[in-house]
Amino acid sequence: MPIRIPDGLPAKNHLVEEGVRVMTERVAIRQDIRPMRIGLLNLMPNKIRTELQIARLIGASPLQVEFTLVRIGGHTSKNTPEEHLLSFYQTWDEVKHQKFDGFIITGAPVETLKFEDVTYWKELTEILDWTATNVHSTMNICWGAMAAIWHFHKVPKYNLDTKAFGVYRHQNLNPSSPYMNGFSDDFMIPVSRWTECRAEDIKKTAGLEILMNSDHTGLCIVHERAHNRLYVFNHIEYDSTSLAEEYFRDLDAGKPIQLPYNYFPDDNPQQRPMNRWRSDAHLLFGNWISNMYQTTPYDISRIGLEEHDAGY
Repeated sequence: MPIRIPDGLPAKNHLVEEGVRVMTERVAIRQDIRPMRIGLLNLMPNKIRTELQIARLIGASPLQVEFTLVRIGGHTSKNTPEEHLLSFYQTWDEVKHQKFDGFIITGAPVETLKFEDVTYWKELTEILDWTATNVHSTMNICWGAMAAIWHFHKVPKYNLDTKAFGVYRHQNLNPSSPYMNGFSDDFMIPVSRWTECRAEDIKKTAGLEILMNSDHTGLCIVHERAHNRLYVFNHIEYDSTSLAEEYFRDLDAGKPIQLPYNYFPDDNPQQRPMNRWRSDAHLLFGNWISNMYQTTPYDISRIGLEEHDAGY
């Protein structure tokens, strides 16, 4: 089944060109089926690009998915036209009375700040608490994962001396997890962050399990079974050229940035990088949606009222 997106969303044309089946709201309402409701709290500067990255992965599901774009209400975006936000996004105040099967919170370019110094931290903590009662399963990505795991468990983040930046080999630590179903023993995933959470802190925290890890860059995915949360510290959703765009942006701005590790062919930034993680990104999102579908209440109003069933 295709992904259901707002009519007129610019990502639609890109998705169609890539072969992703897309359904507009007008067509979707003709189908007598309960779609999976997934919200995206988009904290990234280039919201249009992030919408496309996430919609591409969600749209590969065989289920019908209703995709809702959400933004922080009191924060002004500098990199996305206000017209786009007003046309396609809802503020959290506008959706907080709703229930969602899944909810994604992205990263944000604020990772070196203390959490409490982020201008929208108070609203974000309210959203995180809201997910505990209004969302069946959450996926928190990069800084969003660090923010969520700090808020719920006080697992700290640590500044790195140099940016973890490149495509690194990761290991599957629990092949029996439904989220790791079909993953190889090791695989490549993009990493782009100045901070990290550490395995020793996770191991000291009850209810958290490490699913994916890298010998070079540490934690990648942590699962919290009791509340059905995934903490994804790296950017498995990235496009082929995302790291290149970050590299040239910082280079042009005169910021200290090293060549992304194991990314450009022959370490030559003039060559187009090859995507070696696309299939794993589809696998992770597909596993997440599949497990969500099998465990969420059919009556969406029951989310938050019934004891969670992890499904395994």
